[in-house]
Amino acid sequence: MKKNLLGVLFIAFLAGIFLFQVPPTYAGGKIQIDDTKWVDFGMGIRSSYTGTEDGAPNGDFGNNIGLDNFRLYMNGQIHEYIKFEFNTETTPFSINGTDNDTDMFVLDAIAKFEFNQYINIWAGRMLAASDRAELSGPFFASTYTFNKTPFYPQDFGNFNAGKFGRDDGVNLWGALGKKKRFTYVAGLFDGLDSSLVNSSDSMLFAARVSYNFLNVEKNPGYYTSSTYYGEAGDIFTVAYALQRQNHGAGSAIDTSDFTGMSADLLYETKLADNSVVTIEGEVKHFDANYDKSTCGGDAGDFCIFDGDSWLAKGLYMFPQQVGIGHFQPYVVYTGVSPDAGNSQFEFEGGLNYVIDGHKAKASLFYQYGDIDRFDFSGLDNRNQYTIGLALQFQLL
Repeated sequence: MKKNLLGVLFIAFLAGIFLFQVPPTYAGGKIQIDDTKWVDFGMGIRSSYTGTEDGAPNGDFGNNIGLDNFRLYMNGQIHEYIKFEFNTETTPFSINGTDNDTDMFVLDAIAKFEFNQYINIWAGRMLAASDRAELSGPFFASTYTFNKTPFYPQDFGNFNAGKFGRDDGVNLWGALGKKKRFTYVAGLFDGLDSSLVNSSDSMLFAARVSYNFLNVEKNPGYYTSSTYYGEAGDIFTVAYALQRQNHGAGSAIDTSDFTGMSADLLYETKLADNSVVTIEGEVKHFDANYDKSTCGGDAGDFCIFDGDSWLAKGLYMFPQQVGIGHFQPYVVYTGVSPDAGNSQFEFEGGLNYVIDGHKAKASLFYQYGDIDRFDFSGLDNRNQYTIGLALQFQLL
């Protein structure tokens, strides 16, 4: 019944697109106080239906309709060199052991001291330097489904701020060179704060450097996007990220240092017929040499992934406008190879309907593989398929 209902709703949504030419531009609410003071408001919502083979407890086809993200944005400036950012999130997962999809929490709370292109300081709760996927986030990714390579530590719940790549700390960032082709960000964060594992209370160091070979990407601060839908011209950027924390993984019985590193690239070009080709790639290596057989017995244990992973993604956006948007088929391949355990993979093929870039789009996708597949007693390496329909809207 859920599948039929959602199919009807999705068809009705597409029919509305073709029948009603809604203007495809949006703007957030900005209050200008004076020449140097202003406040800007916005919001974003992502919602989806997914159906998974053998996804129900009794082995039937599993269905889920969920609110994946609902965010409220606020940015402002109170001085020529001082800005702030405050964002919230409504989470679909557990907070403090309680499952409640109406829980709202502080996603970002940043004091920004921005002086020039070379050196700027952000302090508070924010994204730690990592791969492009994390710095783009779900709302500025090229596909609705987030990257399936293993997450850096800031995505896990045993951090005071550990959600969606955020942590409490301070970042130094900027761009070098006349054309700002070389960008950097480096910072110190709380990291793993488990008194059982990180008894020395060491901090996490995170850094990322990138080089723009063609057009320079333009994003707030050190944030990224995983596509610009051709609006930024030819893009070719490579980047390297590193995170390190002493006693940042394992258990009280067998504590380990954590080192994570990744390299990613983005290539995008707008062809002569106005179609857009986007290619994204990533490799990761996590090193956490704790005893896998003893980790997980205590709530303070941090059994982070240990091994290698990689991702390749290709998208093609047709130049012809159909209704008020453009169709964009894509493919994604992800591989995960832990040092202890079986390798896993996932293939995804999908179709985006891009109405207004990251502000409005719909997605249809199919996934097949064994990444993140679980039965109700533990990890299940069977290959399974998932189908999904999703919508994303933002007011910026």
